[in-house]
Amino acid sequence: MSRLGLSFIVLVAWTSAFASPPQHTEVESLASPPTPFAVLREHVVGDVHHYRFDIRVGSTPNAIVRVHRVVRERAPWRSRSPTHAIMLLHGDFANFVTNFVPTLGNPASSAPGLAPYLAARDIDVWGVDRRWTLPSANGDISDLGEMGVDQELGDIAVALAFARATRPGDDRASSRIVLGGFSHGGELAYAYVAAGGRHVSALAVLDAYYDIAPEHAELRELACANAAAGREALAQGVTDSDNSFFIELGTLARSAPQAPSPVFSGYTNRGALLAMNGLTYLLAPYTPLYHLSAPILDAGGNVTALRESAEDDVSAWFASAPPHQSLRETVELDEIWCGQTPRPELANIRVPLFYLGAAGAFGDYGLYSTTRVSSTDVTTHVVRRFGPERVAEDFGHGDLLYAADAPTLAWQPLAAWLLSH
Repeated sequence: MSRLGLSFIVLVAWTSAFASPPQHTEVESLASPPTPFAVLREHVVGDVHHYRFDIRVGSTPNAIVRVHRVVRERAPWRSRSPTHAIMLLHGDFANFVTNFVPTLGNPASSAPGLAPYLAARDIDVWGVDRRWTLPSANGDISDLGEMGVDQELGDIAVALAFARATRPGDDRASSRIVLGGFSHGGELAYAYVAAGGRHVSALAVLDAYYDIAPEHAELRELACANAAAGREALAQGVTDSDNSFFIELGTLARSAPQAPSPVFSGYTNRGALLAMNGLTYLLAPYTPLYHLSAPILDAGGNVTALRESAEDDVSAWFASAPPHQSLRETVELDEIWCGQTPRPELANIRVPLFYLGAAGAFGDYGLYSTTRVSSTDVTTHVVRRFGPERVAEDFGHGDLLYAADAPTLAWQPLAAWLLSH
């Protein structure tokens, strides 16, 4: 049976379950483990609630499409019916909750979250977790090696079909959904729409590139080298690009900030977290001065504090990372950037496109991809505080999600575009 067919069978289970909804107003889990369908509901803020649906799509340990919805309710288990909707894809070392509803993370963050912000403005927010986010630290990862881009694009299709079928209304054409993605989630969103984009009405990419401009050949060469090294590791049987590095940085910065860091010699745990966020390009030069969080730098170029995002929110982002991540996915996404293997072409994209960049991260480097699509409706917005001479201190990648001013500088332009599309 196809996964799309299964998604509509699951819809029947959803409809039956909600015909007589439970009277709980907090977390409600209807099945554990989720076979073939489970739903969880939890309060976020005001009348905004978070739903999570686990749809089993196969027999392997992690063959589950985990779909999220953040929406206003008119009564318990009775959502409102926003006209506009978006499906958000998370980035690395994260899942939908930790990227977009961080107050529900573990540890919880005080950052209000993009998804509740949009939901409060009557935008129906959906999301889907990649399968590598599901297993616990000691969980079964025997199917991790299967978790590549093709599987992920299939899971996105299932999630979109489920969301469209669940949303009210008889006009299925008008119920199509904007597909959005942050970081590598943005690269996957590009790939999905370029490969056909079923169920998608428009595309919103948050700080990512897909095609690398010819004048930035060094970035393409880096992607090719990373892809080759990853392929060699896969050939040796490695499947887990685990997130213990991020978890340890975040956890230690929270529990013992002034203790010596076991990760970065010569730093305290707090200093290690600051350096990783503010000087990310030293380990991951996706752009020449790429950083996760805008730093405040001293005269020697050391990070003394974070300029935009609270340290507690950033450490929670790191500490709440899923334990595992698919190496195969990492390799295949690098191969897309490398451009040396067959891949969906951006010229196939004809739906409206919104690009939201961070000046200190992918930023302007992501603009080239927007020129490669065939759409005649392209809007770009790069959040920046400073001129090019201070890009090392400017708005960072994660600041789009966690900065105090993200609602004004990043989320409001996105919301306005969504409400007009």
